[in-house]
Amino acid sequence: MKRLIVSSALWLIALMVVAQGQPEYLLELGAGAGVATYEGDFNNSLLGNVNPIGGVVVKYKPNPRMAWAANISCGQLKGNSSKAGTWYPDIAQSPLTFKTTLVDVTVRFEYNFWPYGTGQEYHGAKRLTPFLAIGLGLTFANSSTSQGGLQEKSSSAAGQMPVGFGVKYKMADRWNLTAEWMMHFTGNDKLDGITDPYGIKSSGMFKNTDCYSVLCVTLTYDLWAKCKTCHNDRD
Repeated sequence: MKRLIVSSALWLIALMVVAQGQPEYLLELGAGAGVATYEGDFNNSLLGNVNPIGGVVVKYKPNPRMAWAANISCGQLKGNSSKAGTWYPDIAQSPLTFKTTLVDVTVRFEYNFWPYGTGQEYHGAKRLTPFLAIGLGLTFANSSTSQGGLQEKSSSAAGQMPVGFGVKYKMADRWNLTAEWMMHFTGNDKLDGITDPYGIKSSGMFKNTDCYSVLCVTLTYDLWAKCKTCHNDRD
């Protein structure tokens, strides 16, 4: 019995030493790819007209429960007025199609349902956790519309608010895989190149404005290990 107690104590001490040897990282850097869907006047489906989008991300993690993420993405949106299932007074004669290239710049806050990590650098941390995210940003759009053989180009920029959720998985000690879905509410009604096709004036980020959703997978690498003994240093 004594040997069992001593062995168990030594085993627990060894685990504590290993845990103390695992650093906690403050930054993540990586890239992701997925699909973007236009959610506006010329689309009546949440998953219709998907197009590719990709970008880079950097995250600052003050603790295992939360993170601040800065993201820059580039992608495309497409749509067709004839597939929207709605009659538009100004474009009833012939269908309108559009193609928009957008650049998305956001800063957002992520809250993890459970402490995130390998469980070695932080007691109770989980390799897999769902999370919620909300932020602010800018959307820059270059649109090309085509109707009745005529083409028109336009550019616009507007503020936006991304809101969504996802799942994080710690693949290895320093590798992270994230799958997420975000809805980007914009203060712009010109992502499709047409302003107010219903004849209703837009305002804010929620009244008659264009939006887009993004479903993507991101791979990041941990950087900048947190110093565990800096508070003990004295000059």
